[in-house]
Amino acid sequence: MLSVIILFVIGLLLIMFGGDRFVDASVDIAGKLGIPQLVVGATIVSLGTTLPEILVSTTATLGGSPDIAAGNAFGSIICNTALIAAIGQLVRPTKHADTKAFNWRMLLFLGFALFLWAVARTCGGFDRVTGVILILGFVLYAYLSIKRNDGTGEEEQGTSEGGIIRPLLTLIICAALLFVGADLLVDNGILLARALHVPERVIGVTFIALGTSLPELVTAVNALIKGYEDVSLGNIIGANLINLLLVIGIPSAIRGIAVTPEVAGLDIPLGILLMLILTVPIFVRKKGYRWQGLLLLAIYAAYCAVQF
Repeated sequence: MLSVIILFVIGLLLIMFGGDRFVDASVDIAGKLGIPQLVVGATIVSLGTTLPEILVSTTATLGGSPDIAAGNAFGSIICNTALIAAIGQLVRPTKHADTKAFNWRMLLFLGFALFLWAVARTCGGFDRVTGVILILGFVLYAYLSIKRNDGTGEEEQGTSEGGIIRPLLTLIICAALLFVGADLLVDNGILLARALHVPERVIGVTFIALGTSLPELVTAVNALIKGYEDVSLGNIIGANLINLLLVIGIPSAIRGIAVTPEVAGLDIPLGILLMLILTVPIFVRKKGYRWQGLLLLAIYAAYCAVQF
């Protein structure tokens, strides 16, 4: 049991380190190749910060553990909203929010989330057609992010100095670390679930979801420290949208994902409800409130308690 926990933690650490360096290397390479920063923020960095979730869900699906795949995706949405965004609103509520930068992202999220909820309830899972639709949805999201040029993407500053060999090698090494970390996380997450006598989905929506959401947590904390509340909120909304479009879309397109009644009946509607609690007051009043953070944290604590 101890060795399983150690390997699980090692997998988390590899994902944390690899994901962070992968983003930096990607932005560096894009800068050297002359790719505009807006394109980098809307596509490369967004993909980089959600790559842990994508790899974990894809690895779990190919390994025959769809419960972890679906649990990781929707668990990450719940964690992003009810823990990471909640802490942000509790510590430094959003003030004078530029809702034009967020409303179309939120509409996309609600549209695809309701679509997945309907598919899960009627079909009991997501097939290849659903996966392709979601991937095309990401293409639409990337296009709109670039076209609207609203500056809320997860942008980082790249540099055009130096050669391309070093960041390219870093990119390759970090990609390998992410693959190894995802494999360790899934394999030992399954063993933990069995040892604790809980369903694999529970491990997926709690420990694995929290671990793969750490890049979003780091981004949100950095944005809050610098006083960029809008950026923190925008990153959470964008990350949740990509969780739907790619973390569910890619493994569904490859093999399809079967979902349990708990995912369709609890995880998906709860994710939608949490996003509404987070965003509706901000869109109506143009600012956030500490009570939102407290309410979201209370719901997350109750959700985790119920799972176990």
